[in-house]
Amino acid sequence: MTSSTLIQPEEIIHLSGISWQTYEALLNELSTNRRLRLTYNHGNLEIMVPSPEHEIYKKTMGRFVETIAEELDIRIYPLGSTTFKRPELSGAEPDECFYIANLNVVKGKKRIDLQQDPPPDLVVEIDITSSSEDRLEVYADIGVPEIWRYDGNSFSINILQNQKYIVVENSLAFPTLPIQEISRFLKQVGEKDYLDLVKEFRNWVKSQIQKNC
Repeated sequence: MTSSTLIQPEEIIHLSGISWQTYEALLNELSTNRRLRLTYNHGNLEIMVPSPEHEIYKKTMGRFVETIAEELDIRIYPLGSTTFKRPELSGAEPDECFYIANLNVVKGKKRIDLQQDPPPDLVVEIDITSSSEDRLEVYADIGVPEIWRYDGNSFSINILQNQKYIVVENSLAFPTLPIQEISRFLKQVGEKDYLDLVKEFRNWVKSQIQKNC
């Protein structure tokens, strides 16, 4: 087993040569401390302690998704950082995730089994202090169709095609809105009051809906 650290040691640890059994044991051991996020990808393990910067973007992005759904009157099922696993191969915990098209399949379930249940329809990933490249491979393994990524500067919509994610202009989950404009609002995080920013975003969504009427 080898390890390397990125950014600050207390934020991210990368380990290689980790067995699936060890990953499962760590998930069980850390079940009472869900502040830690674990990503397992074919023997490679990332352990991350999210920073306050990471968390405010995560919270804001999740709130934006919920706001869009509210204004479009689309039902969603938010499952936050639920652990999704493909046994013996990979596992990840999104920053935020949502069931939309497949909402009725999983709603109310206490456990998600990807051998019989679909993956979330939309995943949100914040790449402020780390890259989600390993997580993208995991999400491709389990078949997540759409990922929204933000690195502090740029926002992108990533759609799964042929087991690879490609950057596109339009969202699968919300095709009627110019979702790329979310970047403009994300750049104001920390500068504007949280609820004021959410209100401005809601007004923007409403204006876009009116344009399409």
